[in-house]
Amino acid sequence: MSFQNPLFIPGPTNIPEVIRKACDMPTIDHRSPAFARLFKPAVEGVRRVLRMAGGEVIILPSTGTGGWEAAISNTLSPGDTVLAARFGMFSHRWIDLCQRHGLNVEIIETPWGEGAPLAAIEAALRADGAGRIKAVLATHNETATGVRSDIAGIRRAMDAAGHGALLFVDGVSSIGSMPFDMAGWGVDIAVAGSQKGFMLPAGLAILGVSDKALAAMEGATLPRTFFDFRDMLKSYAAGGYPYTPAVGLISGLAKAVEMLEDEGLEAVYARHARLAEGVRRAVAAWGMRPCAARPELYSDTVTAVVVPVGCNGTDLVKLAADKYGVAFGVGLGEVAGKVFRIGHLGMLTDVMVLAGLATAEMCMTDLGWDVKLGSGVAAAQEFYRGSAPAMALAAE
Repeated sequence: MSFQNPLFIPGPTNIPEVIRKACDMPTIDHRSPAFARLFKPAVEGVRRVLRMAGGEVIILPSTGTGGWEAAISNTLSPGDTVLAARFGMFSHRWIDLCQRHGLNVEIIETPWGEGAPLAAIEAALRADGAGRIKAVLATHNETATGVRSDIAGIRRAMDAAGHGALLFVDGVSSIGSMPFDMAGWGVDIAVAGSQKGFMLPAGLAILGVSDKALAAMEGATLPRTFFDFRDMLKSYAAGGYPYTPAVGLISGLAKAVEMLEDEGLEAVYARHARLAEGVRRAVAAWGMRPCAARPELYSDTVTAVVVPVGCNGTDLVKLAADKYGVAFGVGLGEVAGKVFRIGHLGMLTDVMVLAGLATAEMCMTDLGWDVKLGSGVAAAQEFYRGSAPAMALAAE
């Protein structure tokens, strides 16, 4: 791969130079007031990005997978039942993690390309008169298929069923790039990672934890040590950690939030929506379609492109890396070979996305696919030219 070319995978994302420099810092005493001064802006910034009201922000040295584990191990007990829909690789992996921890997972099997099935979730909760289901797991943005689920709709379904389960949301590939309203949607634990919308290297699991989830923590008996929220919160009171934190990444997180808020979160979300729509216009011009079944499911951070019959998406990804030094995402699980994925999140602009689309077209032509060179790029160009980007409006 060429380090000069931007990445078009759905994470880890391109790292802005200012964030790279913020992470590159001398060693400091992580039990000193200097660390507390660095840590506080990161925590407060995450709270604003998640739109929290009450609760606590927990920042762990881990990844999104560790965040999933922390969410369940701090609030549930062996044998508890959780409800989850399986509609992609990452919803599947969270289910697998729960099963390995001795939880009973009630699974709603859902076609890949669909989102979380609201009616089926409501029906399952209505049928649970005994209150066996302790938590509902939801993947906000299924990275394998480029599908965005309606988290507010899940909360409405839970409320309509009159069920008191906790709502846990995997927002790893959405938070910081797509609108997320933890308080407004009634989310009890939101899980993010440093390497996506926050534009950092991998290494931090970032969680928003509601007051309701904190209360559930007291009766939970799943084993936890490294991920124990109680230890974290006790140390937070003194401005520190119960163990050695990832100081450089936390410094970078504070800078990342500053960058997001300087651009304006609504502008960040609009930019991602704009980039995504340009990609989708290109996909249509190629005679292809997104894996997501309907427009209301389209993700603004990744598009999984369904390749023509007889073609293999993995071939395109491999050729792009080997010949042009550009990274796209392969298909995973049930859609392996059937799609390739274009990530359009984090530090990206119209111009950078056009470069990725041009590379994809060159690969398609090299592979003999029936695609006219320049067709998708032209469609995206027309869309990007049709309305002024936020940065141009801000400069006027």
